[in-house]
Amino acid sequence: MSPHTGTRLFWAIPILLLAAGLAFAFWPRPVEVDLAPVERGPLVTTVSETGRTRIHDVFVVSSPVLGRTNRIEVEEGDTVVAGVTVVAEIEPIDPTLLDIRTEAEARAAADAARAALTLAQSEERQAQAELDFATSDVTRIRELANRGTVSVRAVELAERAYRTAEAAVATARAAVEMRQEQVRAAEARLLGPSEAKATLPACTCIPIRAPVDGMVLRVLQESAGVVAAGTPLLEIGDPRDLEIVVDFVSSDAVRIDPGQRVIVEGWGGPEALSGKVRRVEPFGFTKVSALGIEEQRVGVVIDITTPAETWTRLGHGFEVEARVVLWESLDVLKVPVTALFREGDGWAVFAVAEGRARAVDVTVGERTDTEAQILSGLAPGDIVVRFPDDRIETGLRLAPRL
Repeated sequence: MSPHTGTRLFWAIPILLLAAGLAFAFWPRPVEVDLAPVERGPLVTTVSETGRTRIHDVFVVSSPVLGRTNRIEVEEGDTVVAGVTVVAEIEPIDPTLLDIRTEAEARAAADAARAALTLAQSEERQAQAELDFATSDVTRIRELANRGTVSVRAVELAERAYRTAEAAVATARAAVEMRQEQVRAAEARLLGPSEAKATLPACTCIPIRAPVDGMVLRVLQESAGVVAAGTPLLEIGDPRDLEIVVDFVSSDAVRIDPGQRVIVEGWGGPEALSGKVRRVEPFGFTKVSALGIEEQRVGVVIDITTPAETWTRLGHGFEVEARVVLWESLDVLKVPVTALFREGDGWAVFAVAEGRARAVDVTVGERTDTEAQILSGLAPGDIVVRFPDDRIETGLRLAPRL
């Protein structure tokens, strides 16, 4: 072996090792990805929103008159019977305090009423005297007429005078009664709050009874106090007549129809409740979202179809999560919605065949937040990439991420 041959062999070994190391370092390796199978199963398309419960008919009991309401003894949650349970009592209010001028005017009016009463009593005594004289006169004339010593005209004049005097006495007595009432009215205007309360019986209250059977929801005027006519005192409703009101974005509300099934979640119970859309309200309103964005909302009223024994703890104004079912099927071909990506105007997925990626155009049907229905392009059992990114292309070697 020549010296040159030995030198070549000496350098050839490290060069070959270096080349092998470089080849190993730069050799394309499989890209680790998350994989998901294409399978058949149920799919439910819904729109969901947070709503609140409410009793269908809430009756507000208000004060029928101006008065003082006594302290309301019934409490929230108490059961009431229509026409039987007294929920509140209204009594007359106290008279107002008189200022100096008004009191002086009232005392002067009372003195004038007493003077008028004295005058009326004097006129009554005068009329009574005239009646006494007319009575004796007519008696004498009648006796003379029986003996034939007076004319018929004299008898008639005596009778007329008697009847006139009798009517004058009746008029005078009526005037006295009228003046007495005027005195009482004038003295009543002088009554203050303490004197007025002392003159009244123990309670001249107006009882307010429950208008319907149900439960007291809220007591709006618990303490005693003066209330105007029409002031709300408390609310009554039947907790078994519960419904749900959900404010959907208008673009979702147009897809909802009466009769659609509803899944009620997040109400606090272990299982979801069933419901049915009763009404989509015909008008919308503007509501500002938590992000400060104005949205047009539409109210949707939902009836709970699950037996009431299941949700007895639900009450008026509770928060729930309602999902309205727009479309559902028990057997569809589906993939995770994250496996889809846009390919032109359509949809595509990366299927895995023999460890390599293959782009497949698919036709998508219904979609939810997590799954999508596949109408064509895939078959049950196919494997697709769950989260495709820009590194993946057709023919690329893939390996499942552990």
